[in-house]
Amino acid sequence: MPSIFLISSNTNVEPYPIYPIGMSVIAKALQDAGHKVIQYDMLASGNNLDHLKKSIIAANPDYAGISIRNIDNVDSFTSHTNQYIHKVRQIVKVVKGLRIKVIAGGAGFSLLPEEILEYIGADYGIVGEGELKMVRLISQLENGDEVPAIFKPEEGIQGENIPLPLWSEELLKFYIAESGVVNVQTKRGCENHCSYCTYPFLEGHQMRVRPPENIADEIEILYAQGADNLFFTDSVFNDRNGHYLLVAEEIIRRKLNIKWCAFFQPHKIENSELKLLKQSGLKAMEVGTDATTDTTMKALHKGFTFDDVVDFNEKCIAQKIPCAHFVIFGGPDETIKTVNEGISNMNSLRNCVVFPFSGIRLHKGTPLFTRAVKEGLISPDHPLIDPVYYFSPLLDKDEMNTALLTGFKKRRDRLFPPDEGQQRINIIKRFGFRGILWDQLIKFDQPEK
Repeated sequence: MPSIFLISSNTNVEPYPIYPIGMSVIAKALQDAGHKVIQYDMLASGNNLDHLKKSIIAANPDYAGISIRNIDNVDSFTSHTNQYIHKVRQIVKVVKGLRIKVIAGGAGFSLLPEEILEYIGADYGIVGEGELKMVRLISQLENGDEVPAIFKPEEGIQGENIPLPLWSEELLKFYIAESGVVNVQTKRGCENHCSYCTYPFLEGHQMRVRPPENIADEIEILYAQGADNLFFTDSVFNDRNGHYLLVAEEIIRRKLNIKWCAFFQPHKIENSELKLLKQSGLKAMEVGTDATTDTTMKALHKGFTFDDVVDFNEKCIAQKIPCAHFVIFGGPDETIKTVNEGISNMNSLRNCVVFPFSGIRLHKGTPLFTRAVKEGLISPDHPLIDPVYYFSPLLDKDEMNTALLTGFKKRRDRLFPPDEGQQRINIIKRFGFRGILWDQLIKFDQPEK
């Protein structure tokens, strides 16, 4: 059987280093199919191309797979030069210089497969879930079959069949030491229809949930390796059917002594549910509030109002659960009036952190991209490998950014602009804290400043 050298290309450490779970899931599928697999992480290996080359030569693989997690940092305040993909291009050049075929994949690749494949020079690409497609591609190449350059999305793997990652003991040690957080996925898919989001394209609208018992088994494996601080990486953890509550109940039943965080949507939630989640180890919530007024929430196709956000936040305060609200200014139907209203709304939220962003990164296939084309803001065939941001034609971007800087400048818990917020988090990190870090900005027993 051929051997495959898998490479995680992500070297971003903001807000903290993240274990390359996608690579390890592919590794597990390949190993189960009988292949020898080597997992190589650019960040953990020092981000050194010479070290990569020597490692590949020593392994002498038949194929290489490269995982692309991000294509940029979605921050319109920073340079639009895409250093993320440029680094991937350098990695591919090293591998192909050794006459090894390269297969690209990952969430970042799946956003712009044709553009990225051409730019980085890989031989093949896989869009969406890659476990089955990667195994099939290797088999077809070994048989000498004619294969397409890009494997398009297919029907997703059902929850009970989603494989465990092939956790690397070496990489776990590195990420536990560097960030203190390890990722776990409890489901795939997203039931929402947010106008800017790519999740439905990558994973579908149907949520495919893993059995809570399987999730708990995985947590026990990780805990034995020293991982007691987890992040559930689902698109949304608190699904409408309540699978997340079953996961919490199983954690409690197993008496797993962990702390965890996840992405939540600010829908209606009961106090009893929050108590259950906290009992299971919920440490903090990252909340996809996304917009800041009822007008802009509706334009982004959110299924809640700002009153719902307030209610959600207050209930979390009652349980002393730290929340971070991630919001975007400048989206559809935004005006300077809604900007000012949104600043006031976000500053009115008590005992929480807010991460505001300016503009929305455009991706083809989303309703927002279609709207941007109709509004004449972008042509249908405009390349997007370098980021292009949507800003409402109803406002002046510079006026909005000035308002945001003024509106949030006196708040230590309002992290704008994003790079300044990261600097504050880095300060916390230097004091020896590990984990999501922003939760250290919230002190429930002290008056807000």
